[in-house]
Amino acid sequence: MSTFLFDEIIFGPVRSRRLGVSLGINLLPATKKICNFNCIYCECGWTYNTNIKGQKFPARKEVYKALDLKLATMKEKHQMPDVITFAGNGEPTLHPEFPGIIDDSIKLRNKYFPDSKIAVLSNSTLITKPEIKNALRKVDSNILKLDSAFDLTVKIHNQPRVNVEVDKLIRNLKKFNGELIIQTLFLRGIYYGRKIDNTTPAEIGAWLQAIKKIRPSEVMIYTISRDTPEGGQLKKIPLAELKHIASLVNKLGIRTQVSG
Repeated sequence: MSTFLFDEIIFGPVRSRRLGVSLGINLLPATKKICNFNCIYCECGWTYNTNIKGQKFPARKEVYKALDLKLATMKEKHQMPDVITFAGNGEPTLHPEFPGIIDDSIKLRNKYFPDSKIAVLSNSTLITKPEIKNALRKVDSNILKLDSAFDLTVKIHNQPRVNVEVDKLIRNLKKFNGELIIQTLFLRGIYYGRKIDNTTPAEIGAWLQAIKKIRPSEVMIYTISRDTPEGGQLKKIPLAELKHIASLVNKLGIRTQVSG
């Protein structure tokens, strides 16, 4: 299937299903995806390289200059973004200068659009590093992935290139004391001849228990909307089902956002 990469440091603004008018920041190389996950549904395609050594990341000064120029231009045109979002071609927290870039971005946001939010979309793998955790605490929307409460499901859906123990991950997510948003993608289908579905009663029950422990400020529930790299055997979850899952989260006293 057709997937894509972001070829600039700054992209958009685009209309995001979950975030509104979003100005994107890609901290990864423009020619390849670098991630420690290899999610079967990723719109950027498969992960072929997880080693950050020797990779050419955009330098902190380069990111600052590009964001400064873009925000200045948008200011002149009275085009305020709802959010400045760190996403792009892989996992943004892998960038060696990620904490400093967050500080720079907050400074520039405050200069041009103090009412805009800053968001980071992360797969949660580096939150045990103090410098990463501290940086994520500084942003308005610290959006962290949790696609399942079962190790096997995470191994199939996310195909992590690092060791992920979901019980340990849940404990680390809980340490944010609610200063985070959990993002979960639901899907079903066939992968290498094996039926997969993270919407079964067992999956939803375990996932809800995890959400109850973490107590995030919000849960973002969504499904696939673009081409995926596995060959088209993954199916999106109907909006009515997503809304039902959201209603179960709402009963825990946690607000949800649903994107079908």
